[in-house]
This record gives sequence, C-alpha cells and structure tokens, in this order.
Amino acid sequence: MKLDWVAQPAAPGHHRAELNWQGRPGTSGEMASALNSWQRLRFEVTEEGSPGFDGVRYSYTPALGMFTAVTSAAGEVLVPEARLRRAVEESAAGGPDLAEEIDRLTGRRWDEELEPFRYAGDGAPVRWLHAVG
Repeated sequence: MKLDWVAQPAAPGHHRAELNWQGRPGTSGEMASALNSWQRLRFEVTEEGSPGFDGVRYSYTPALGMFTAVTSAAGEVLVPEARLRRAVEESAAGGPDLAEEIDRLTGRRWDEELEPFRYAGDGAPVRWLHAVG
C-alpha cells in the first residue's frame, strides 16, 4: 500500500497522510506499534468496535508518548469503572485533583496536541482500503 503524503498546514515543513482501512480485530494495535517505532510521528490509529470486540484508539505524540483507550461506537473514550473509582478515592485521600485525573484517563492532553493536525488541508487524500479476514 502506498500513502500519498501532502503538506501539513498545521506544521509548515511537515507532511501528512491519511488512511481509512478495514481488517481483522487487533490490527490497529499492530499498526500503532509499527508507527510508534518511528518516534518522530504524531499519529492516531482508530479501530471501530465490532461484534465481540471493543473499539480502541491509539494516539501518539513525540512529547507525550502513547495513549490507548477503549472507545464507544461514537468514538468517545470509555474509562473503566474501577479506574474511575480509584481516581475518586485517590483524590479524596489528598492525591491528584479529580478533574486532572479524569483529563489524564480520557487522554485530554493528546487530544489537545493532536487536534490541529486532524483536519485535512485542501487536496489532502483519503484512501479507503477493504480487507476480508
């Protein structure tokens, strides 16, 4: 597969590529792992949920590293009940501020850093791939 790289309006001198794909569940983790080895990229890999499998999003920036979260059908980050309970308990015991901990659990810093890069500029290509498996 060939990616078409175009100028990235959010970072002059940088380039972007976008790829929509379909494959077996778990492929997104393999893709994110391969991209992570480059370490100078900013990227998101999203796998929509399918029968028997949750959706997942991998977000990476060189400054923040990798963030991984289970996602809903609408693409929203889902935080497991046990993690929320622990955040509330730790905050009540004088630990991290609850709002800051919820921001961490939902990947807010990754969203804020990646948001300017998410929108394709004029002429940015989108390629649809389909795999049977």
